[in-house]
Amino acid sequence: MATLIQENGIKELSKGNHGVVSNHGISAHGVPSHMVPDHEYCEAGTAPGAQQPCTEVTEATPAPPPAEEEEETPEIDIMINNVVCSFSVKCHLNLRQIALNGVNVEFRRENGMVTMKLRRPYTTASIWSSGRVTCTGATSEDQAKVAARRYARALQKLGFQVRFQNFRVVNVLGTCRMPFGIRIIAFSNKYKEADYEPELHPGVTYKLYNPKATLKIFSTGGVTITARSVSDVQSAVERIFPLVYEFRKPRTAADEELLRQKRAARAPPEPVAAVEPARPPDDPMHLVTLSDDDADADAWE
Repeated sequence: MATLIQENGIKELSKGNHGVVSNHGISAHGVPSHMVPDHEYCEAGTAPGAQQPCTEVTEATPAPPPAEEEEETPEIDIMINNVVCSFSVKCHLNLRQIALNGVNVEFRRENGMVTMKLRRPYTTASIWSSGRVTCTGATSEDQAKVAARRYARALQKLGFQVRFQNFRVVNVLGTCRMPFGIRIIAFSNKYKEADYEPELHPGVTYKLYNPKATLKIFSTGGVTITARSVSDVQSAVERIFPLVYEFRKPRTAADEELLRQKRAARAPPEPVAAVEPARPPDDPMHLVTLSDDDADADAWE
């Protein structure tokens, strides 16, 4: 067995089991590679030429690319300026009685309706004799419903058999401003849904069908949206943004300065190093006198 091992170029067993794994007379050279542990190929006692020195190979992970400064995602604030709602009181209303006994009421016979106003929420209602009421001026759907119920309560206090029914939001007016100017002439030439008549209106009228909304787009980046609900206004802004982004105007020096100021305002403030309070002297018997007389001070020390 020792001769066989020497012919294979491996040192004798008398010098230790370095380089060979003996298992019932079977050397490592007669065992398939998948049956031999990995560390057996890396023993230090192998003769030169028999086995190549085993070096631990680690996969070189590529260095991450330099983080490029990504352009900030623009934040667009949508302002809801007006929510128009309508409801029915399911009874006939005497407009003259409402005008004589109501508060904050205006009655014009030629219009055939009564106008009533509330302070909180600040809204205006148009009341018809058929019992149909339209409320305008709210800034949210919840606020519009609160105002509608208050109008119904005011009519009930005037002696009418009011039943609050068929409430729905009819129209929502919202505005937003894009963080860039828009080349509206090129925009109107590309999209057939855009209608631009500079003699009639300074903005481009763009109509969306899903969601159903009408947008007025101005060269300054301002957009006015008219839709059936607040969610449709938001969806319309999300739909129109990639379309107008293609026709944005290049930023001026003033725009860059304004953007730099906004980034500086959003940056977290630098931590201020805390000033440690003055520690008392190590000598606990050290006395400090507040006397103005130097002699007394010397006597106390």
